[in-house]
Amino acid sequence: MLFGGHEQQQLSVAGDDKTSELKQALAALANRHRVYMVAGTIPILANDGRVYSRSYLFDDTGDTLGSYDKLHLFDVEVADSTRSYRESDTFCPGDRISVIDTPFGKVGLAICYDVRFADLFRALRAAGADIIALPSAFTKVTGEAHWQVLVQARAIESQCYILAADQWGKHNQGSRETWGQSMIVDPWGHIVAERKTGTGWVQGQIDRQQLNDIRQQIPVVEHNRFNLPVLTTAL
Repeated sequence: MLFGGHEQQQLSVAGDDKTSELKQALAALANRHRVYMVAGTIPILANDGRVYSRSYLFDDTGDTLGSYDKLHLFDVEVADSTRSYRESDTFCPGDRISVIDTPFGKVGLAICYDVRFADLFRALRAAGADIIALPSAFTKVTGEAHWQVLVQARAIESQCYILAADQWGKHNQGSRETWGQSMIVDPWGHIVAERKTGTGWVQGQIDRQQLNDIRQQIPVVEHNRFNLPVLTTAL
């Protein structure tokens, strides 16, 4: 996920689902390196003049397996140099969840601020997710306070692996700063791998047996006495 200049600047590189140059370039990258890739977020034009903040899942030939538009928009006040963030001025919220079949399990998609909304992760688990990808660009202030505990909590609650890539560094001539600490967290809440600062990658293995054992030993889905969350119309 990219967190650079003002949100309005993303309109200049937005395209539609079929013609987005950024989408096509990332699909080509997945094909070139023969990897499955969660690519996001990418600005995709909406009908109301705004854009969707969209993640795509490409297979190892660059074909699109599915996509997700960010549900929860970051309209908040933060004690940093930017102070006021208003994603809804530029972005249009999504209206669906997304869980996609892959050879290594069902992958649910979420984006950044979504991590604060446990109902989304419960809905992804109910839809069959084994892994949840969470491309993010948490601010330094909110990331330092909440990033790790939120990612671990969502992994424990959903009993899924969370792949939480978070942008790091200073942007826009230093006026914006993101936290970093990209992590892979297992269904027990254990950090399998992390990179706290700098650019690079983390890697780890998905242990299907561990995932199944945790779900059998602590069957929270069967024990939960509350109704499943229902997605409401965007405010």
